[in-house]
Amino acid sequence: MTATPLRVLLVDDHTLFRRGLAELLEQDGRVRVVGATGNAAEAFELLAVQPEVVLMDLNMPGESGLEILRRWRAEGIDVPVVALTVSESAEDMAQALRGGARGYLLKSMEPDEVIEALLRAARGEVAVAPAMTGKLLGLLDGGVKQGTLLDRLTEREREILGHLALGKSNKAIAQEVGISLDTVKLHVRNVLAKLNLSSRVEAAVYAVQHDLSGGMPARGKSKS
Repeated sequence: MTATPLRVLLVDDHTLFRRGLAELLEQDGRVRVVGATGNAAEAFELLAVQPEVVLMDLNMPGESGLEILRRWRAEGIDVPVVALTVSESAEDMAQALRGGARGYLLKSMEPDEVIEALLRAARGEVAVAPAMTGKLLGLLDGGVKQGTLLDRLTEREREILGHLALGKSNKAIAQEVGISLDTVKLHVRNVLAKLNLSSRVEAAVYAVQHDLSGGMPARGKSKS
């Protein structure tokens, strides 16, 4: 059975680039562009078509992509947003991820690479351009030895971090681990604070880089 194409909304103010990218993405067959626009108001309206991922340029006139993302998150709109930009600045990437972006892609990437990244983002994984991986790890270091930071976590917090690496929602983690949703939220806040991270995306990348996505304790063996 053929998999249903991923529903993607494109937000980019350059009309020719937007149209060309839409055509390239749809040629692959794994993606269906359900909407495309170059401004914030239309992007909000197009959420009604229920995209599974939003691919958004960061640098747009008027309200920037980063401002749109922050506003959506503040309003409780949690559709995965992947930044698409020409900027290879570590600081720009940091702002996007901390603003709630699921990933950070470069316009210099090949269409197939963009599609693979969008599919990962839709699965709850982190989608970062290969050229930006080293810079992302540098941001996560924070000038402190990683082992020291990990030592701050309790056994349960390590388990929660492992689930974050798999892209699981708080609700899914609560069901898997056997604790309340409020307890999961508390653990997530503690993990971010202890590791000096600002978002679940950063936590997921941290966990993957430190091999914490596997070998988690079996359900019910650790205490909340």
